[in-house]
Amino acid sequence: MNEILDGVAAVLMVLGAAMSLAAAIGLFTFPDLITRMHAATKPQVFGLLLLLLAVALALRAWTLLPLLVLMWIFQLLTIPVGGHMVARAGYRTRHVDRRGVAIDELAQVVERAGSPAPGSAAGSGSAPPAAGRVDPDRASRDTP
Repeated sequence: MNEILDGVAAVLMVLGAAMSLAAAIGLFTFPDLITRMHAATKPQVFGLLLLLLAVALALRAWTLLPLLVLMWIFQLLTIPVGGHMVARAGYRTRHVDRRGVAIDELAQVVERAGSPAPGSAAGSGSAPPAAGRVDPDRASRDTP
């Protein structure tokens, strides 16, 4: 039975490492910010799950299981949110290739916030930013 559990742990470890490697390769090879954020979040979370399952099976210390589950839940909650925030900041600073975007629901939200959406006709920067917000266009023009 120990040999079977060791074999399953080894397979899970290799699969988890492969998923994490795929995430790293995607960060370097994908062409734009949005696809890079996808590569950084999706396979990395699943790869971490496989690695944590491999650790649980290899150590056979079931007292560590709650800690491993807590680690995975924390990563499951923080990695996609972090990727979303980086992609949203990239959108606002015009680092998103809009040719691949079929539906742009964020353009209206960004326009209402005071900074023009990438590629919009209202991109003159004449509208003042909403209270407490910094207009990235105006900040780049004002700095020497």
